[in-house]
This record gives sequence, structure tokens and C-alpha cells, in this order.
Amino acid sequence: MFIGRGGCMPRKFATLGFVVMASVLAGCSSTASDSGAASAVKADAPASNAIPGRCDAGLGQFAVGKPASIDLLSQVRTRTGSQDARILGPDDMVTLEYRSERVNVNTDASGKVTRINCG
Repeated sequence: MFIGRGGCMPRKFATLGFVVMASVLAGCSSTASDSGAASAVKADAPASNAIPGRCDAGLGQFAVGKPASIDLLSQVRTRTGSQDARILGPDDMVTLEYRSERVNVNTDASGKVTRINCG
């Protein structure tokens, strides 16, 4: 059923459909939080020997072999100069974007740190 000239009603429905679809997709998006059991810590102050806000994984290698904990995560974040930090288990699902200001503390199944890397 066309109302007015040239079929304005279908255009209105298409616009309404677009707005509804955009709203649904926006509701499905997530923010910067990570899924799974990954723990995250925000920065308080970067380490003095690292570039502020940029991760330097080499400065966090002291943690390899130690049991992962929130305290250790905080130490790694501070020493590496990172703004964010997270503990990742072997089966944790994570986002794939690279973030130069984030340090990852990778652990084995027993919770021991196996690797420190940025991203």
C-alpha cells in the first residue's frame, strides 16, 4: 500500500527498520571488559623506568614461574608501565585487539606464570 507520491511509506519502514537494527546491534556490543575468567587491573601510576602508558614486557619477566595473584599482577603492571593488566589462563577466551598499553600475565593450568607479553 503506497501513501502519498512515489511510495514514501516503504521508505519510512526502511528507515524505521534501520533504526531498530542499529539499536539491537548497539545493545549486543561490549565495552572494554574482557570475557571469561580473565582478571583486569587499571593503572594507578606507571613505572618510572618505562614509557608511561606503554607496555614493556621485558620489565615484567621477573614474574615468570611465580604463582599468579592480584598483587603480582599489580607489580607487573607497575613495572612494565602499562595502564591495564590481566591474568590469562590457558583456556580463557580473550578479545583479539592489540592494546599497547596492556600487559598480559599468562598462566598454566596450575596458576603459575608462564609468559608476560603486551597486548
